[in-house]
Amino acid sequence: MTLLARGSRWTEQVCRLCAGICEACAAEWEKYDVDYCRACAEACRRCAEQCRQMASA
Repeated sequence: MTLLARGSRWTEQVCRLCAGICEACAAEWEKYDVDYCRACAEACRRCAEQCRQMASA
């Protein structure tokens, strides 16, 4: 991500926003009782966690 590589002052805010978007996507996917939807929800949760970690770095 160019934002991180450049050391932008906006990195933390963008990463937190990304985490929120990923959590919202996960919540949508979890509404459906289908294997691929559950897999997508889990992927979104992992992405959100990575974004939170980057925001804290």
